[in-house]
Amino acid sequence: MTCKGLLKHKGLVVAIGSLLMAAGAYGQSTTGNIYGQVPPEQDLSVLIRSTTGVTREIAIDKEGRYNATQLPVGTYTVSLRRHGATLQTHDNVSLRVGVGVNVSFSAPVAAKELSGVTVSANSSPPIDVSSVDSRTVITAQQLAALPLARTAEAAALLAPGAVGDSGGFVSTTGVPLVSFGGSSVEENAYYINGFNTTDPYLGQGGITLPYASIDQEEVYTGGYSAQYGRSDGGVLNMIGKSGTNEWHFGGQMLYEPDGLRASQDDTYYANGLPPVPVAGRLFDPNSKDEHWTSVYDAYVGGPIIKDKLFFFVSAEMSDQGGQAVNSVTGGSATNPNPGTAENFKTRLPKWYAKINWNITDKNLLELTGASSKQEGMGSIYNYDYNTLQETTFKGYANDTKSGGDMLSAKFTSYITDDLTFTALYGKMKTFNYSVPVNYDPSATYIEGSTYQNPTYNGGVPNNGIQTVSSLYNPHYLTSNLRVSLSYVLGDHTITAGIDNLTSAAYDQGDTSSGPGYVWNYGYTPDPTVALVPALGVGALANYPNGGSGYYVSKNIFIGGANLLTKQRAEYIEDQWQVSDRWLVSLGLRDDGFANYNAAGQSYMAQTKPQWAPRLGFSWDVNGDGSFKVYGNAGRYYLGTPLAPGGPANGYISTQQYYTYSGIAADGTPTGLTQVSSPVSANNAFGQTPDPRTITVQNLKAEDQDEFILGFTKTLGPSWIYGAKFTRRILRHDIDDYCDIQAVINKAASMGIDDVNNASCYYINPGQANTFAVQDPTGAFHNVTLTNAEMGFPTMVRKYYGLEGFLEHPFDGRWYGKVDYVFSRSYGNNEGMGQTNIMALAETQNTYWDFPQLMEYGIGPQGEDHTHQLKAYGYYQLTPEWQVSANLTLVSGGPRYCLGLYGPNQTDPVGYGSSYQWCNGQPSPPGAAGRLPWMKQLDLGVRYRPAFAGHKLGFSLDVVNVFNGQAALNEYPEYNMSTLPAAPNPQYGTPMLLQQPRYVRFGVTYDY
Repeated sequence: MTCKGLLKHKGLVVAIGSLLMAAGAYGQSTTGNIYGQVPPEQDLSVLIRSTTGVTREIAIDKEGRYNATQLPVGTYTVSLRRHGATLQTHDNVSLRVGVGVNVSFSAPVAAKELSGVTVSANSSPPIDVSSVDSRTVITAQQLAALPLARTAEAAALLAPGAVGDSGGFVSTTGVPLVSFGGSSVEENAYYINGFNTTDPYLGQGGITLPYASIDQEEVYTGGYSAQYGRSDGGVLNMIGKSGTNEWHFGGQMLYEPDGLRASQDDTYYANGLPPVPVAGRLFDPNSKDEHWTSVYDAYVGGPIIKDKLFFFVSAEMSDQGGQAVNSVTGGSATNPNPGTAENFKTRLPKWYAKINWNITDKNLLELTGASSKQEGMGSIYNYDYNTLQETTFKGYANDTKSGGDMLSAKFTSYITDDLTFTALYGKMKTFNYSVPVNYDPSATYIEGSTYQNPTYNGGVPNNGIQTVSSLYNPHYLTSNLRVSLSYVLGDHTITAGIDNLTSAAYDQGDTSSGPGYVWNYGYTPDPTVALVPALGVGALANYPNGGSGYYVSKNIFIGGANLLTKQRAEYIEDQWQVSDRWLVSLGLRDDGFANYNAAGQSYMAQTKPQWAPRLGFSWDVNGDGSFKVYGNAGRYYLGTPLAPGGPANGYISTQQYYTYSGIAADGTPTGLTQVSSPVSANNAFGQTPDPRTITVQNLKAEDQDEFILGFTKTLGPSWIYGAKFTRRILRHDIDDYCDIQAVINKAASMGIDDVNNASCYYINPGQANTFAVQDPTGAFHNVTLTNAEMGFPTMVRKYYGLEGFLEHPFDGRWYGKVDYVFSRSYGNNEGMGQTNIMALAETQNTYWDFPQLMEYGIGPQGEDHTHQLKAYGYYQLTPEWQVSANLTLVSGGPRYCLGLYGPNQTDPVGYGSSYQWCNGQPSPPGAAGRLPWMKQLDLGVRYRPAFAGHKLGFSLDVVNVFNGQAALNEYPEYNMSTLPAAPNPQYGTPMLLQQPRYVRFGVTYDY
């Protein structure tokens, strides 16, 4: 499919071309709207003016209603006028992103009052009856008051149904990611001032703003309009601060000392010991880790030309340092060397800049630039796990750099009171490279040293001298174009537009370090049994030195090249004010996706119309904004990121097995005897496949249906409460399928000799798929396998959540909210990620690779947390003193026990201990029980002394006051990866713990 093919969504494009209309403040926007009811009298208008000089005068319709759409967020004065005279005024109207604010003028206006009478009315109904979606908007005031980790993701955890990821996945800049509504963290979307900043390679987070520069953070948990898509998880939409007619500047210094940080708990082998334990039961001496953080933040903003041109600029530098001790067997992402410790230094520079230009009262231009990066370096030392001390210097850690920069421009034109045009275009460059320091290309990286034959290493694991396991230096370019018009036609606000996103990867992929391979040591307790029979690897006892059960494999990985994805969408929407109390939202979106290999060939495309209907309603029950009932139903499509494109360019991933008779001083084996030729469980020997042998015919994009029904109601003058039910059903998914023999066998039954040597196909799991196979003449044939012929169950991922909340809006004294969610995430497929083995992207997980891996796979999913209770708020004790708290109680996810296959504990597809069997018994998710509750209380205090005009502030936060350290995930592999069955000592050992208590001091100055 060509690029032009992506635009052939004819029906909707024609509709857009004829209507040329778009809407107000919905979806991941940068605006809000002000609406209301005025007295039923003639010649009235409403004047709306912001602190940034944005001015609009809106006419009143015949029913006394007005609606000012697409207003930039900020603070407004709203006045009722007649013939230039102000009759009534609402001051300090705070407009939140994506939210409508009801500013009504209900008192009659007599003729004698028309000369210079002004009545101030600052209050407005607390419930937004103009929205039909589910969102949480967190303001700069709340971010400054609450004792949160200083990240957009930590703020997003305040939203109902949002939980910390059980897989331990972090963003490209090292920030823990968030799961929404049972979805994988790769299914979220990130925005800054309307521009999509999501990581294009894995969907692994996105560029975020300096924390103190976030004016508002909008967290979507469902139900957004047809204007937006490409997410079936959650959305983090950050609106940065802007300059105003008043000058503001300031800065902040924060410090988290290591001396006041509690020790992380050590972890111990939970399922026996390896043949040669390094330090008894000790697995990871986490208590010896050290960590400190310092943050410096500064900003300035104000008018360049009053009422016309404004700027805001900020910069943040976070420095982190300390010591990270690896486990006795493995390393970390930054230091992959087992048996070592790293003295590390990490810098996280961020900056943000915005220019607002009110070209005229009707034409606005916004320019945004932002950058978020992580830069790491360190020194690696060998570590004595018995004395718990560093020993000899081993080498330098790689210099790493990830994150990137974005620039965008948005133009808004209020052509008439009813017609608004908007256009946004931006570009982003990101990277995620790891460059060796003093790299020795002749040295070989050593893995599995605790499984070396102790006869040859003196009982001390030899990790060699190589500190680099792979070489990696890619970069990515993303562009985002959005264009729309909006037209208010009586009771209808009709919306249409386009939303295009293009991402490209350059120099993508990594290769094994040193001579191009890694040595990985292993052990089997019965060398008379074939080691990996599914791959043709025989019994070690048949080879010299194999009777001991010790072996080594030479692992080679070479992969990656340039990749491209193009995502197009057109949408149309009608926000229909049926009556004063009923709003109905009708939307339709058409998404298209195409993925290309390095040769520019499309290996995956969904360019036929993929209709995503959206239907929502809001019922203002009492007609005064005090009681709202709302609902939403919609379908959401998600494109495939760049990462799964690696196989489309061909890659090598092989293992070759040997016995050995010695270990050299550099940790490499000597006296090798070959046990096998290079083998690959996925037939990945470097062949560049024909795109037709990568993806099945008519592949459907990942899509999810969502249904929401809820209410929000005032409780007296000071409280709001409500409840909401959410149901999500994943209809289709995309994953890789590697049982090529099943395809070959079906082709043979049809008289076709399949010679295309495919490694894996991308399929829609849980349903019939049609494969392209190539015969000896080069001709292709379609071969269809039913789901039963593929040996799979139906694909299932279903989520439901029931939420209840009670909120006390800030009244000048205090704010508080309590939120409880009872939920269930159930199925046999988490989506793009797989938390139990900490795998990202379809090519890394084991779902759907072979039918044996999916047996007994249905149950609670890794992001399933039945109970979630959150309570947070702050109290202004005096004008100088403020206290705050944040309480989180989340029940544990399911435990997993993955073992060898079947009652006889075999390995039919060469995946080792990855089957839903445990010690010869079926073991669906959760059969091993549940992980413990995560319980955390954070406290904060703020002091702004009067002698400094409340401009100088001091803060103290204690995060995780009671030092809870629950295991958030555990090693699930019950067996070693080879035959015969042998217990894996790491099974049940925590691999992800709740972070320990830490203390943060701060000094702030705001002018």
